[in-house]
Amino acid sequence: VSHSMTRPLPALTIFSEVRMSGIIFDDMFLVKNVDPDGKKFDRVSRLFCDSESFAMELILDVNTQLYPIDLNEKFRLQIATTLRDDGLPDEGEYDPQTHHSRMDQFEYVMYGRVYRIEGDDSGEGSRLAVYVSYGGLLMRLKGDSFNLQGFDQDANVYLLVKKVEF
Repeated sequence: VSHSMTRPLPALTIFSEVRMSGIIFDDMFLVKNVDPDGKKFDRVSRLFCDSESFAMELILDVNTQLYPIDLNEKFRLQIATTLRDDGLPDEGEYDPQTHHSRMDQFEYVMYGRVYRIEGDDSGEGSRLAVYVSYGGLLMRLKGDSFNLQGFDQDANVYLLVKKVEF
């Protein structure tokens, strides 16, 4: 005779799978314009991009000496709170001894801080704009608030980019 007992599961805080992995945004973008107001710095270009899946607008400063990117190029943009593939927090410092870093899958990586989050309720649905400074290179990511809910004011984040073919 077998006796089965059902034990209650311990209380768990449930996070979304994305949040647990440390990835707070991931989409493909197409460069629609480069430096429309003129080039202000020799080694930096300001990219104006539209996303493929989530109808997001991106303005991103890129060090084009390190990572040249042109009009009509397509790239994957991921924003994460950690470089660890397992999603566990890192120390915020690059450690070349780290194995299996999220960086291995990308070509261009920056580390920065969310310095402003603005809401816009003027149109249909709620929209947000998230502003991040990567050591002075700026990013504005704007779109449906649902797609930006993982961002927190003053949080440190990694930006990871890789060009993709059409």
